[in-house]
Amino acid sequence: MKKLIKTIAIATVGAALSCGAMAQDASPTSLEQLLENVKQGSATDAKEAREREAKFQREKASQATEVKNAEAERTRQQNRSVQLEKKFEDNELLISQKQSELRERLGSLSELFGHVTSAAGDARANFETSLTSAQLGSDRIAKLDALIETASSGEELPTIEQLEGLWFELQREAIESGRVVKFPATVIEPTGEQTQTNVVRIGLYNIVTEDGQYLQYISSEGALAILPRQPAGSYLSGAAALASSSSGVTAVGLDPTGPSGGSFLNALIAAPNLEERWHQGGYVGYVITAVGIFGFLLAIMRLVQLTAIDAKVRAQLKSDKANTNNPLGRVLAVHESNPNMDTETLELKLSEAVLKELPKLESGLTLLKIIAAVAPLLGLLGTVTGMIMTFQAITIFGAGDPKAMAGGISAALITTVLGLIVAIPTVLMHTIVSGRSKRIIQVLEEETTGIIAEHTEASLRSH
Repeated sequence: MKKLIKTIAIATVGAALSCGAMAQDASPTSLEQLLENVKQGSATDAKEAREREAKFQREKASQATEVKNAEAERTRQQNRSVQLEKKFEDNELLISQKQSELRERLGSLSELFGHVTSAAGDARANFETSLTSAQLGSDRIAKLDALIETASSGEELPTIEQLEGLWFELQREAIESGRVVKFPATVIEPTGEQTQTNVVRIGLYNIVTEDGQYLQYISSEGALAILPRQPAGSYLSGAAALASSSSGVTAVGLDPTGPSGGSFLNALIAAPNLEERWHQGGYVGYVITAVGIFGFLLAIMRLVQLTAIDAKVRAQLKSDKANTNNPLGRVLAVHESNPNMDTETLELKLSEAVLKELPKLESGLTLLKIIAAVAPLLGLLGTVTGMIMTFQAITIFGAGDPKAMAGGISAALITTVLGLIVAIPTVLMHTIVSGRSKRIIQVLEEETTGIIAEHTEASLRSH
């Protein structure tokens, strides 16, 4: 308070000095006027000081009141905090008591609801990947989620409707597993385009389109998609026949592991076809194929030529005059050209004529025999090369993947198969061609021997 009065006094003196300065600036004309100015300034300063002091007193009283109110509010909130803490402790005790009572009342129901939760969880996992979800939708999965949440919370009992719903869905899944059903669905093409078409679900095993293409169910998207690679044509035709039939029994290829991922169908689809297996043979396989084609064409050509020659030889046997368009005719022409030649010379001439015909008749036989012997060796070469590459891969990457090892060994054995495929028909063709050639040569030798015998008899009679 004393500091406040001192401050007001200082302010009053300052105001008087400022008024005196103003009076001096006003240049009073007399002492009376100067005194009057000082008097007026003092009165004004006193009035302002009183107003300021009154305002300060009012504000001081107001602040004291607010402080009292704040202290009262603090006391009230502290009391309320104590009450709330006590109520919280009471509620915790009450909750503990209620939970204990709930456990006591549930008794064996807790174990029952545990089985319900387990059964609902298993059913949900099966429904999520089941082919029936493509037809029935995902509503049943949402119902099972609600049942699982209720049964596992321990705060609320599942309703009769929820338990009956679980039983109903399990029963429906069992019934649908033995049905063949046609229904409309959205199918994703390999190009990514979506089309609306009718599909046929075969129990829980496979889903096919009306034209027999196998589909896969993408559980994450809840959609059906055509397999980019389909099984062999016989399976497709069976699926198409099933899709178009309305009754009776239809043979169709089913994957018994369909509900668990379709491993059999995947293995069947992943199996390479004939062209892919041929390409697995690599460069050695290509060489074997080229050699085999050459040998086959050579054998066919020689067989056709020898067949034509054999026909001409048979015709020559029925003719009395030698015809030089066939080996037998050319041999007979030697005898006709030298009817009076002695027996020894004629025999040599005929033998020479037969020897001239042998290269033409046996042409290509040696080459066919070589091809039949070389083809398996080329196959063995490809197999050994492939096995070396397989073992090198095992050395680098290890033997942790049996499928990769089996695939490499399978590819290596392809060349052996190709070699045998070439060698076996080539041996058969060589046998056939060689037999046809030997038969013609035998005819030539028989006729030559007969001519010599007749010529000898004629010579003896003439002597």
